[in-house]
Amino acid sequence: MTAEDTLVIRSEIRSNGVAVVRINRPEAKNALNTEVRHRLAEIFHALAGDARVRVIVLTGNEKYFVAGADIRELAEAGPTEMHLRHNERLWEAIGRCPKPVIAAVQGYALGGGCELAMHCDLIIASNKARFGQPEVKLGIMPGAGGTQRLVRAVGKFQALRMLMTGCLVNAQEALAMGLVSEMVEDSQTLSRALELAGEMALLPPLALEQIKEVALAGADLPLEAALMLERKAFQLLFDTKDKQEGVAAFFEKRQANYCGE
Repeated sequence: MTAEDTLVIRSEIRSNGVAVVRINRPEAKNALNTEVRHRLAEIFHALAGDARVRVIVLTGNEKYFVAGADIRELAEAGPTEMHLRHNERLWEAIGRCPKPVIAAVQGYALGGGCELAMHCDLIIASNKARFGQPEVKLGIMPGAGGTQRLVRAVGKFQALRMLMTGCLVNAQEALAMGLVSEMVEDSQTLSRALELAGEMALLPPLALEQIKEVALAGADLPLEAALMLERKAFQLLFDTKDKQEGVAAFFEKRQANYCGE
């Protein structure tokens, strides 16, 4: 195993179809450097194409989900160099992953770490977690969706409070403003994310994929266009084996066994 391989550890895919991706740079507070971004993109591309995987859980460690971007890589970089890195292509592997992605956040999720969590579909936060976009304190601004995803998640006024002051919000505040899905005791963060992932892994994969795609795409469309997109996806699912299995299981009063077809 190379040094790069140790930066992000992907567990073996569990028997229930849940894969766990853990960022592992404790000496740098799990800061996102180029190697970590590339490794995350590679792993998510692989998991997206793996039929065994139903749900993905992304996590860090007990103190840091991700403390932000690696400042050492930004200190001397110029605009052309930042452009040529094309980090947006690496983030897309997570944001556009067709499978449900759950972030299990303990400790700090700051800057790129907060943006990384917002690329996921659900966020399970420890009651000790802290979120923030403090880039303004370095004379810059978020560059991986922070200004856009945060406004969409929590609204203009809370988002701009975080973006324009660089303040941190605790898990209770994050839950109240809609930045996280659930808040749990610190020691239960990963176990709750895995429990939720296991529940979702039992659901029909094609329906989950369509729900995710329509919800995300529809958010940026006029209502009538979004409703049309929803109808088409709804109708498409009526041609799946999983729809037939779900209806049969309902009438037979048994657990459905979805195959993703």
